[in-house]
Amino acid sequence: MSVELKRIHHVAYRCRDAKETVHFYQRVLNMGFQLAIAENEVPSTKAPDPYMHVFLDAGMGNVLAFFELPNSPDMDRDHNTPLWVQHIAFEVADLAALESAKTHIESQGLEVLGPVNHGVFQSIYFFDPNGHRIELAANIGTPEQMAQLHEVAPAMLEEWSVTKRAPQHAAWLHG
Repeated sequence: MSVELKRIHHVAYRCRDAKETVHFYQRVLNMGFQLAIAENEVPSTKAPDPYMHVFLDAGMGNVLAFFELPNSPDMDRDHNTPLWVQHIAFEVADLAALESAKTHIESQGLEVLGPVNHGVFQSIYFFDPNGHRIELAANIGTPEQMAQLHEVAPAMLEEWSVTKRAPQHAAWLHG
């Protein structure tokens, strides 16, 4: 028997303040607040560690969740990883929706980077109140371009694993 995944049930991150985080995602990204689970004991470990676990509707059955952990040290990021690496990316309908989102997010007092052209999609970037980098992306690639990227992916991965240098199989993305 093999594993057959249906979809991602939820992706969970830590937050500093659950209420502030829910309000941010409602206000800035129009996410619905689905549910909250709070316990004084961790169900899986039985550790006495109270938490608030909140779930937000990220569209099309996708759920973004956060844990507030009041008894843990203040949250921080992995300082050995550049800020641009770890992020949460959401897809928007098209370039017009991306531009509209940028205008809305900036009107909320947030600094927005982009749009940045990645060849087959364009993105904007900003940070949530917990320091998590958020990306909104609009696909612009053709089915032919996506098929070409899919075709060269195994060779690119193999070359990268040996050289640790960017393979040139898809150099046309930024040409």
